[in-house]
Amino acid sequence: MIEIPVYSSDGKKTSTIKLDEQLLGGEVRPALLKQAYVMYHANRRQGSATTRSRGMKEGSTRKLYRQKGTGNARMGAARTNVRRGGGVAFAKQPKSWRQRMPVKMRRLAARNAVLSKAVDGELKIIDRLGFDTPKTKRFAGVLEALGINRTCLLALDGQDVTSALSARNIADVQTINIEQINAYDLLSRRFFLVEKEVFTGWLDGQTGKAKAREEAA
Repeated sequence: MIEIPVYSSDGKKTSTIKLDEQLLGGEVRPALLKQAYVMYHANRRQGSATTRSRGMKEGSTRKLYRQKGTGNARMGAARTNVRRGGGVAFAKQPKSWRQRMPVKMRRLAARNAVLSKAVDGELKIIDRLGFDTPKTKRFAGVLEALGINRTCLLALDGQDVTSALSARNIADVQTINIEQINAYDLLSRRFFLVEKEVFTGWLDGQTGKAKAREEAA
């Protein structure tokens, strides 16, 4: 068990949460985290770069002038890649860089990334943000009180709009719905900030969509 301190908005420790490593993969798995990170990074590539080769350019294939007797350097067709307006030697073509991972591996990678944050002391759990109205200055004060001085991923419940609006103007803070957290976003930021109730609900699988499915059943 790992004991994670829970803080108030002014940075004071109020309680602790006992975190079972087995729920998050048992131990930090660098190979799995790297595989997931590379996959998410590759899937963000657009892959639409394209250029025209010599065969795609319009124009004659005739030599511009005879090879000898003119005093000039020898020259081929106008579409050659060494002339302005000619084709590209190794033309780029649209390509898909997408990679795939099984769903269970992606979920395990996300939980294992949370475990790595907990082990490194970069998981910050707060009792409640409690913003009645969007206040960027107040949210910046919360970050300072918690010692968050680098990039931060803030995981929120989908209904918490005021906290998202409070954080959106801070350059080093990215907000994300707790149901959408993944290894890439977690590993790309130094700190992981989340409310206690939201975090325990995510651990137990009791997020907004899961609750809705249970109520419908």
